[in-house]
Amino acid sequence: MKGVITLKPIAKVFSGFPEKFGVPRQSGIVEGIKSKIVFEPEFRDPSALRGLDGFSHLWLIWYFSENDRGDEKFSPTVRPPRLGGNRRVGVFATRSPFRPNPLGLSLVKIDKIEFSEKDGPIIHIFGADLLNGTPVFDIKPYLPYFESRSDAKAGFSSDFEDYSLDVIFSEEAKGVIEEENRLLFSEILAQDPRPAYQTDTERLYRFEMYGYRLSFIVNGRELIVKKAEKI
Repeated sequence: MKGVITLKPIAKVFSGFPEKFGVPRQSGIVEGIKSKIVFEPEFRDPSALRGLDGFSHLWLIWYFSENDRGDEKFSPTVRPPRLGGNRRVGVFATRSPFRPNPLGLSLVKIDKIEFSEKDGPIIHIFGADLLNGTPVFDIKPYLPYFESRSDAKAGFSSDFEDYSLDVIFSEEAKGVIEEENRLLFSEILAQDPRPAYQTDTERLYRFEMYGYRLSFIVNGRELIVKKAEKI
C-alpha cells in the first residue's frame, strides 16, 4: 500500500536489562555496560562487517519494542521524566520513546567482533541503553571528524548534565554482589532510575539487572541498596 514502509530487523541486542526500569536513559552514560549484537540468520554473512574493525563506535537504529502504541493518536507533546513529569515539551525536542515512529538511536563503543559457528558474527559493545532482545534495524559507523560538534547546544537537558546520586550498598547487599558488579551497578543507579515525580523517601524500589534483583530507597541525594539477591 502506498505510504507504508516495511522495516526488517537485522539483529537483536542482548543485554543485562530484562525490564525498562533501570535502563540508562541514554547511551554512553554508563560506558561499562556490556551488551552484544547478534544478527538475524539472513544477515550473518561476515562480509557485511568487512572493514568495521577499523572503527571504534557505532550508531544503532533500533525499535522501542516495549513502547509501540500501534495506531494510537499522535501526541505532539510529552512529559520528560527529568522535568518532573509535569512540564510538556514537543516530542521532537526530546528522546522520548512515545513517538510517531518508535525508533531509537544509540551511540555505542565496539569492544570486539567475534565469529561463532552457531550465531555468525557477533559485535560486543559497551555503553548501550537497551533492553534485552531489542530489535535493531541498522548499524552505521560513527565518524568523529564530522559528527562531533564542539559548538552544539543541549537545550533543557543541560540542566541535568551533572546530576547523579551517591550509591550506598548495605552490608547485606555487599555480601551478595561481587565488587566488580557493585562498581557497575553504582554507575547505573547513580543516574537515578526513578521518574522525577517520585520523591517518597520511604518507598522501596525493586528492579532486575544482570541476574540480580535489587531493592533500594532514595533519600535526598543518597540511593541505598537495602537488599540484593541472585535470580
